[in-house]
Amino acid sequence: MNKENLKEVNVFLLKGMEATAARMRELIVAMPPHDLLGYIYAQHVMKAMADQSVTQVGQEADAPADLINENQFLLEYVHAVLASDVSPPDVKFDEAKCALLFELSRKLREQAMLFAMASSVGTKDGVFGPDTADIEFRAKSTWVMLRGNRYQVLEGEFYRYVLAPHDDVLKEVYDVSSADIAEGFQAMADATRTGHANAITVMMNQFEAAHAFAAAKGKPLENVMEAWVAANMEQTEAARRAIDDMFRGGIANVSLHTKLPQTLLADLAYQRGEETEFFAAGDFAGTPYRTLPARKKPLIQLGSDYYAVDPCFTRDAGYRALLYNLLQRKPDYKKIFESRQKTMSEAAFADVLATQLPGAAVFQEVYYKDPATKKWSENDTLILMDDVLFLVEAKAGAAATIASPALDFGRHAQSVQDLVLKAYKQCERFFNYLNSADEVPLYHLVDGKYEKCGCVRRSDYRVMVPIGLTVESFSPFSAYCKELPQIEPLLGKHAFVSLSIDDLFVLKRFLPTPGEFSHYMEVRQAVAGKRQAHLFDEFDHLGAYLKINRFDQTIADQLKGGKSKMLIWDGMSDIVDKSFVGESWEGTPYPTQDFPKEVLKLLEALDASRARGWLSAESHIRDLGEENRNNLAKMLFDLRQTLNQHPARCFLVSEGGEPIFIWLQLHDHQINWTKANDKARAAALAVKASNIIGIVAEVSTDGIYRRAHSFKVHIPIERTEENTHIYEDAERMAQSTQPVNLSQPKNVIPVLKIKKTGRNDQCPCGSGAKFKKCHGL
Repeated sequence: MNKENLKEVNVFLLKGMEATAARMRELIVAMPPHDLLGYIYAQHVMKAMADQSVTQVGQEADAPADLINENQFLLEYVHAVLASDVSPPDVKFDEAKCALLFELSRKLREQAMLFAMASSVGTKDGVFGPDTADIEFRAKSTWVMLRGNRYQVLEGEFYRYVLAPHDDVLKEVYDVSSADIAEGFQAMADATRTGHANAITVMMNQFEAAHAFAAAKGKPLENVMEAWVAANMEQTEAARRAIDDMFRGGIANVSLHTKLPQTLLADLAYQRGEETEFFAAGDFAGTPYRTLPARKKPLIQLGSDYYAVDPCFTRDAGYRALLYNLLQRKPDYKKIFESRQKTMSEAAFADVLATQLPGAAVFQEVYYKDPATKKWSENDTLILMDDVLFLVEAKAGAAATIASPALDFGRHAQSVQDLVLKAYKQCERFFNYLNSADEVPLYHLVDGKYEKCGCVRRSDYRVMVPIGLTVESFSPFSAYCKELPQIEPLLGKHAFVSLSIDDLFVLKRFLPTPGEFSHYMEVRQAVAGKRQAHLFDEFDHLGAYLKINRFDQTIADQLKGGKSKMLIWDGMSDIVDKSFVGESWEGTPYPTQDFPKEVLKLLEALDASRARGWLSAESHIRDLGEENRNNLAKMLFDLRQTLNQHPARCFLVSEGGEPIFIWLQLHDHQINWTKANDKARAAALAVKASNIIGIVAEVSTDGIYRRAHSFKVHIPIERTEENTHIYEDAERMAQSTQPVNLSQPKNVIPVLKIKKTGRNDQCPCGSGAKFKKCHGL
């Protein structure tokens, strides 16, 4: 199809969208808003219940995502019309018009999606290189179909964290604390999430109570209803509110369901007819490709109360709208506000993930002299934990405010670049600094002077992850930013990862240990470095990790040979999404990867010991697939049963990646480090490994792993008189028919009588550190 034909198609689709939107506006403005909201929400609940009952037979029910999006889309339009038009007199509810409204809403969504395809297909190149057309389509479709993957039960947690820095000013302006505001936003979310179920429960309880009253009087219910009502005024009022929730949109009434002050609610709300831009004359008038009013103010005032018509935008836009109005009311707070926002966002990664980063060295506002420019440069947060380095560049701005991709995709993409590339460039500059010398100094700026606060050696870190952190999620661009031509892996191998504070609150729940989190970030970084491979947001990445583990390798296999121009994985987040559904979500264990009990005990011992190199050891074990995890568990279990007879046993797992040499030692017995190192070296030679990870696990007779730690294995590069015995041992191992290379499966590994290592002596494990700092007890 040539350009002229495409242009004609786009114009046709645009006019169709505008006509459908105008007809929807006519229908919405002609109906009582409370009845209309009640009808839409009731349809949503009934359809969800029907879908639930159908899918419960033989399988677990999936969340009705399509239904949610349909109703949310319509609710956004109801909000837009209520904000744009005053209420005409004598309007009446008409169910037939409602049915037509649902039909038109579906039609408008379809038209918008067709426009997304037709208007993107002609894009040959752009800021995202040859994939710009694909990404433009995804950006437009996301703008229409999805506002953000949010978990309603976590609203309060997010708001408590991000509003805490402004607590004093919030109290001054709105006479309410940041914690109370967070509680209010959680109450908004809970009202729409569980409001109908709660209302039904209230109605059922009232019905049963009235029947019991009638039975006690020995009269029919209709003969005693008046007396029951008079005797139970409080319960009657609760029933009236329940009816309002069920049939008149009462679950969206935030004046009723929250304790937030009227002043704050008014700042977040439109009055009827206040909005003038959405339906104004011009291209895209009233279509989804204009900025919906709910993006600016998520509430609407109906009478004396305020309503959260669309529950999703209450979350997506509420935070920005609140802070905007806070500064409108107190403009002299702007500089302090920006400083506090900066401090909060820079500290968030280490703060929210404190459990995942135990004992980490955290440097904030790190300064250094850039070797290229000879000028002082600054980075936000540097985190050093064992052999893993995280460099976090925080951006307090919100990419969710970017312009519509249909009105100006270039501006839309530029907003993303401004957010992403600034963080990327700052990370790039620091990584280049790390690479400029064997060891580089770090500084803090104190009273205008640069004071040295530490040193860092790049060679100490097996994993280095540069991260751009935003306050709010800006999917799908957080995943797509790797397609920008300017974004290449730093130093040729360290891919840039984009995250949000929103994401951190979920990651900390599913990856509770340092080993789990660090391993996830390794895999996540590997995927971030694969162009043409796309998952929608962080929760899709997390779901893929929980289901597949090394999903980066699966993606690499699917992309192999260049057969696919763009690989898209969709729906991987379902395992994460389901964890936040239902009233008992807090008491339900989060899904995790499966590990045999014996392997978990080893991982827990590594985590408890946290000796140098423990994250590397955990990573190698976590890299194993299901079969090799089971093999490892069997070897650990079988060999530790024999430790009473043979105080030291060892074996090699040489499948599925870098070999792992494991030395099992009976607890309270002296480790023969000479023997352990020689066996590990021989095992490496036997399987022709260029690198190998060594792990010592000390196990008591009751099967408890008392301590576990890794050690360096220095593989010989040539045979000498001193190491001949190692080469001979390697030859014996190579001839073994065991499925897992086992050093001496039937013979005792003797514990030599050697001089006990002193606490200040060099550790015999080969790390080069003093024994007391390495493997000393």
